[in-house]
Amino acid sequence: MKKTLLFGLSLVVILSSCVTKKKYTTLKKQLDQVQQDATACLNASTQLKLENKNKTELIEDLRGQLTDCKNLRDKQLSNVGDLTVLSKEANDNMKETLAQLQKKDQYIHYLQEAKSKADSLNLALAVNLKGVLKDGLDDQDVDVKVDKTVVFVNLSDKVLFKKGSFELSSKASGVLANIAKIIDSRPDLEVMVEGYTDNDPIKNGCTKDNWDLSVHRATSVVRLLQSEFKVNPNRLIAAGRGEYNTLVPNDTPENKTINRRTRIIILPKLNQFYELLDPKNAPK
Repeated sequence: MKKTLLFGLSLVVILSSCVTKKKYTTLKKQLDQVQQDATACLNASTQLKLENKNKTELIEDLRGQLTDCKNLRDKQLSNVGDLTVLSKEANDNMKETLAQLQKKDQYIHYLQEAKSKADSLNLALAVNLKGVLKDGLDDQDVDVKVDKTVVFVNLSDKVLFKKGSFELSSKASGVLANIAKIIDSRPDLEVMVEGYTDNDPIKNGCTKDNWDLSVHRATSVVRLLQSEFKVNPNRLIAAGRGEYNTLVPNDTPENKTINRRTRIIILPKLNQFYELLDPKNAPK
């Protein structure tokens, strides 16, 4: 392009010296046109280079975006694969959890049914005890209750014993005979006899204190149940509670009468209770 301009200038100088003014003007116009064309060509070339550069940059940018998209796609495919594995593991864990819950639910139903059955049997037992003990005894001398899993009978000391003694009264045999019948009807249960006293001090040749008196009274009852009414001694438990574990304060003669009592507790055998709690024994 520079050579063309130099040639044009040289031509102008040469011709200006040997041509007419009119011809010179024509040549000058041609030169101007050549210069304009050259400038336009130069501008077009520059614009083309710029556009090519922009297109190259755009292509490179698009290639980079395409690479990013491919990487993202590969990552998402990998995540989908991981999710598939996780979903399978979660599904397996859920199945295992549901199976465990089903077993626990069956065990809970088993315990509920066992408790309902025990409650029904205990209620029937209490009703029977009340029925056989109501004749010949005042209401304040006997109390039959169902407490949780056990049935207990509270008997006033005057029903079974002579005052201040562990010797059984004449009335005791008839009362214990009725209780023995009910005990025999439930051979799967144990029988605990507990003696209670008031807090009046006692001491004689055979009894040192209220602990002694309460224990002697309990053993007197279990001996009679065993010897006279043939209750299996393996089912019998004798215990003394002394002047403690009172029902009411020992502050009046009436309250002391309430606290002087013998409690007969009919309760499940411990080994049967533990077997009931063992999930292995629940129905499949």
